[in-house]
Amino acid sequence: MEEPRWLDAAEQSHWRAYLEGSSRLWERLDRDLKASHGLTMPEYEILVRLSEAPERRLRMAELAVMAYQSRSRLSHTCSRLENKGLVRREACADDKRGINAVLTEEGFAALDRAARDHVRTVRAHLVDLVSPEELEVIGNAFARIAAQAE
Repeated sequence: MEEPRWLDAAEQSHWRAYLEGSSRLWERLDRDLKASHGLTMPEYEILVRLSEAPERRLRMAELAVMAYQSRSRLSHTCSRLENKGLVRREACADDKRGINAVLTEEGFAALDRAARDHVRTVRAHLVDLVSPEELEVIGNAFARIAAQAE
């Protein structure tokens, strides 16, 4: 068995900075959405994905992939959103076995309100802390990471 390529001191430092920074950023985004709008980050992501979809509807299986959730986790999250009146589920017109998640008008209005605060938090805790060049590097790096992880 081949010996692993251990991280050197600089790589280890950057790796740990990523872990701490990404974890703290996620916690901040989630905390602010919950406090201001009663939404979690996973709930917010579902509302965003549905708002961008044609007719504000997506098959649950497709939405699970887009929202980075297992089908089971998505089902639980959509149940919470249904209880809040933000999403409804209905049978797919072209496949009676499939289920669509549909963004309600109330859900779209809630997303509109939350997005205004959310973008302020994203700016304050990421975008405005780095240079445009650094942001481009971050975006490009994570696009490669996401593509490789598929």
